[in-house]
Amino acid sequence: MPLQDWMKIISVDDHVIEHPRVWQDRLEQGHLDEGPQIIETPEGHHVWRYEGQLYPQIGLNAVAGKPPSEYGMEPVRYDQMIPGCYDPAERVKDMDIDGVHAALSFPSFPGFGGGVFQRAKDKDLALACVRAWNDFQVDEWCASAPDRLIPLGILPTWDPQGAATEVERLAAKGTKAVSFPDSPVPLGLPSFHHPTHWEVLWDALEAADMPVCLHFGAGGYVPGFSFQNPNPADMAPFAVAIATFSTNLMWSTADLVFSGMLQRHPNIKFMLSEGGIGWIPYLLERLDYTWERHRWYQNISRTDRPSDLFSKHFWGCFIDDEHGVNSRDLIGIENILVEVDYPHSDSNWPNSRKRISENLLNVPDADVHRIVELNARELLHFDGGR
Repeated sequence: MPLQDWMKIISVDDHVIEHPRVWQDRLEQGHLDEGPQIIETPEGHHVWRYEGQLYPQIGLNAVAGKPPSEYGMEPVRYDQMIPGCYDPAERVKDMDIDGVHAALSFPSFPGFGGGVFQRAKDKDLALACVRAWNDFQVDEWCASAPDRLIPLGILPTWDPQGAATEVERLAAKGTKAVSFPDSPVPLGLPSFHHPTHWEVLWDALEAADMPVCLHFGAGGYVPGFSFQNPNPADMAPFAVAIATFSTNLMWSTADLVFSGMLQRHPNIKFMLSEGGIGWIPYLLERLDYTWERHRWYQNISRTDRPSDLFSKHFWGCFIDDEHGVNSRDLIGIENILVEVDYPHSDSNWPNSRKRISENLLNVPDADVHRIVELNARELLHFDGGR
């Protein structure tokens, strides 16, 4: 087996289910009533209440520990999830079972990129909620096992200067990466192409040398699903979204490559979280083909080949992707990371180490080590547990 015992898997995409006291323990008194809190419905379900609105998904697809035949979209109570979903000490035990050394964990209630707070009415409260989640992530979740749990932050996306200020605060606290919408436009925000709107944020991220995680669905668009009053009668099965999540990040990659912002920010880095990697060689070929033919009359760079920009600025992330692994040299060994996705249904827990090893069966040891550990350590500046 190519995955040697001394190689330590670093998952760059897991998820934390926030416990009921995350915000109630951190918000000021004046924000407590409208801030996120867990209530129990007459049916016995645990739901989040925020600004008077109910959010029924406490742990979207948090089905770790169940056989696939028992998977469902939603555990409706905390006692229907295994404790590792929301308890950091139990999470580390589950990582030990899974053969995983360290993990970067995305939010659940706020949305993968903080979209719940972007859509909130009271932005002062929303900012307090963003900061509270970030403090929870650093001071409670990751502080319980700093050599195993890697801090991730979210940002007040409605305010670029406020987001830049939060990046600076997070960098001082030791946060290693931030999550950002995979496309800002569905959230009503300016696109990556805007020449000035996001510049102060990109500047702050470059100064902190902090990578940006573009997680599938963080921009509010999920294939076949609408967050605005979804009608169950005409919704596609969620299998459509699960099977096509990479299409979001194909769009994001093309958008950024042709945006011009990578030239203005030569040190910015993007992780394509939960996007898989098998599609990357095709997209790079198509981007280069498009650039060769159309750069002369379009408002895109005439000198920077898209595949070269990808190599410098993007990292693909995979859970289970044999096709992508077989195409690794077309992607770039140094641009590939692994994910576990605990506790969601795409995860192979408790057999992640075994399945990653099977994916990498025919890969040389040096490349395996880089893909499962070294790339993540370098990108995230993470030395824990060496």
